[in-house]
Amino acid sequence: MIVNILYISYDGILEPLGQSQVLAYLEKLAVENKIILISFEKQSYIKDQSLKEELRTRLRAFGVTWIPLRYHKRPSVIATAVDVVVGTFVATHISLVRRPQIVHARSYVPALIALLIKRLTGTKFIFDMRGFWADERTDGGLWPENGRLYRLTKWFEKHFLVAADHIVTLTYSSLVPLRAMHPQVKKLPPITVIPTCVDLERFAPGGIIRPRGDFTLGYVGSLGTWYLLDEMLAVFKVLQGHRRDAKLLIVNRNEHAEVEAAAVKLGIDPLRIEVISVEFAEVPGLINQMDAGLMLIKPCFSKIASAPTKLAEYLGCGVPCFGNVGIGDAEGILEVNRVGVALRSFDQSAIGDAVKRMLLLVDDPHIGQRCRATAQTFFSLDDGARKYSQIYASLTR
Repeated sequence: MIVNILYISYDGILEPLGQSQVLAYLEKLAVENKIILISFEKQSYIKDQSLKEELRTRLRAFGVTWIPLRYHKRPSVIATAVDVVVGTFVATHISLVRRPQIVHARSYVPALIALLIKRLTGTKFIFDMRGFWADERTDGGLWPENGRLYRLTKWFEKHFLVAADHIVTLTYSSLVPLRAMHPQVKKLPPITVIPTCVDLERFAPGGIIRPRGDFTLGYVGSLGTWYLLDEMLAVFKVLQGHRRDAKLLIVNRNEHAEVEAAAVKLGIDPLRIEVISVEFAEVPGLINQMDAGLMLIKPCFSKIASAPTKLAEYLGCGVPCFGNVGIGDAEGILEVNRVGVALRSFDQSAIGDAVKRMLLLVDDPHIGQRCRATAQTFFSLDDGARKYSQIYASLTR
């Protein structure tokens, strides 16, 4: 049965995250469903006409109608309100003309648009949470704790949870706090856990033979609010004490100066660090040059609902990973499957122990196979798309 879906994403598909976590899913889902995609694209990306046309052609090839809208950033509250108004107008027009059976809202701003569409047309509504957004804003210091914006967003969150016909969350660790988050809500709709899966045909071992004695520690992605640059550099510094030829490879678009300044501050030779910018398609090849990956994140309440994409990308390429406790389901995945190390603290003793354990893992001749098998178990894009298709089918039976 073909299902008509209106899919709304606040992440732009012109960005690497959108290509990994929106475009890749839609390519699978469009095989059995008819999809209209509304995405909010940042100006710096939407100016790239060649990339825009390339993605439009790609989407058209597998039957997805794409409507890119401009993402507004500042001033924050007014900009988001503008996006909601414009998005609601466009989505309402599509709903009245094309009559989708389901509005799939990826995160909170699209959920507000989807809630209004459901109230207007009765269309089924999937609340794909992508984490505890309001709590992330306060944990990250972007909003004051229990301030007006936080309380307003939590009020909307309660209404999203009540009105949704199905909820998707990224981690099993989030299920208990999610059910306890709004005590006045007596019953929630069905909940499915779908982590941030990746295309394991793209993120796969590349068969690279690394030079003997050379150890490459790597990091992929932006740093921003959550990723702990100083702590990751501290891991690299301790690693250098064990492997004199160790180097750090960082794949990052706009934060080269910050990395160099932080390295100098910690007494690390910047010549041992390579920071490069590449297109999304080139990322798997660079991960395949790494012996171990980095994924140290600020631990706080909201992060129990997070599933970092880079964990799936590292493991898919057969690369073990440094993580830390309190980040979604990552500790169990890394430690139980012996595909990485989860730090319990960031003091020198804990970092030293973690580095020694990682070096033992890297020397294990089966580590690559184990990482790959773990990625296939937890982060297969095919499995994630199948779960979404099952949700679509259950709502339209």
